[in-house]
Amino acid sequence: MIRISRRSALLGAGAALVGTNPVMAMRRCTVPPTDGWRARTNLPVKIQEIYPAVLDGRIYVAGGLQAANGDDVDSISDALHVMRTVHDQGAEIAAGGIPYMICDFAWGARSSLPEPRHHPNLVGHAGAVYAIGGFHAVEGGIWGMLATNTRYDPDADSWTEMAPLPEPFAETCAVSLDGMIHVATGRQPAGEANAQWTDHTDSGAHFVYDAGADSWHTAAPNPNPRNSAAGVVLDGRFHVVAGRTVADGNQAHHEAYDPASDSWQSLAPMPQAQGGLAAAVSGGKIYAFGGEWFDDGGGVYPNCWVYDPQSDSWSAGPDMRSPRHGLGGVAIDNTIYSIGGALQASGRQTTGLVESFTPRT
Repeated sequence: MIRISRRSALLGAGAALVGTNPVMAMRRCTVPPTDGWRARTNLPVKIQEIYPAVLDGRIYVAGGLQAANGDDVDSISDALHVMRTVHDQGAEIAAGGIPYMICDFAWGARSSLPEPRHHPNLVGHAGAVYAIGGFHAVEGGIWGMLATNTRYDPDADSWTEMAPLPEPFAETCAVSLDGMIHVATGRQPAGEANAQWTDHTDSGAHFVYDAGADSWHTAAPNPNPRNSAAGVVLDGRFHVVAGRTVADGNQAHHEAYDPASDSWQSLAPMPQAQGGLAAAVSGGKIYAFGGEWFDDGGGVYPNCWVYDPQSDSWSAGPDMRSPRHGLGGVAIDNTIYSIGGALQASGRQTTGLVESFTPRT
């Protein structure tokens, strides 16, 4: 963990597996649908600017901007925390005539990243977790953008440096799609300087990683360069939702990339422009939630928006229980998890909150 000054932190900071119970081991742990978000087991750290990944039913959280001594960001984390599912011994409950198993999380620490990093984008892919890009502390600032591609092996509990990105890239969207890892839409250095948040500019770059060959190639860039968007895979396409630009602030853009045609299609924009948000897929729909704004003192968005690909339209979902930005969003078995982030704009009121929402179908 690297300590940072509060001033440096605030500058640009806004920029389920089956358990071991023998009685229950034959049934997968699921969560009954609800009309809103509910509290889950918190992370053991207060962390924001994270991009969690799911691999084999477990959630992985690594790096980020941490509040180690209070609620405001004061350090860069190198920690890796992994969630496993713990069954409640209270057997099953019924919701709408369907049996569900009551379960919750236990977070465990694993081998740390090779160095403290914030904004590393994690992707679960081909039996491993990859931490791609992000920032680390360098002489002159904490915003030294990285091109790193670091592979975590869950069985060996170890990290290995793989072929790096062709160029430094951060505040991106990254997904596993069609046998490859796609990284697109974020920020890159605007020139030779690479230490401060102001040294970087928006980018629509799109890089594709072949884990088998340990090599990268370029693909069609996103036509709407921006950063701090949310990315998910839905129906075989890479969707990029909302985000913000350096010049014009929060955006509502929504595009989908088709790997078969190497092309992007513009889709219905999100009803409200939100940067620093998260997203996940449940029941064949995209759920996008959270984010921040900076005007008039700044704040965080409670809104959750739902995208239906059949009608190419958005509707309002349940507001977040604890509105945040810089949070992570993932889904397991159609249950959506919001992880960490900050309850106020920028580096303030950083939290380890974890909450979930299982939409009714």
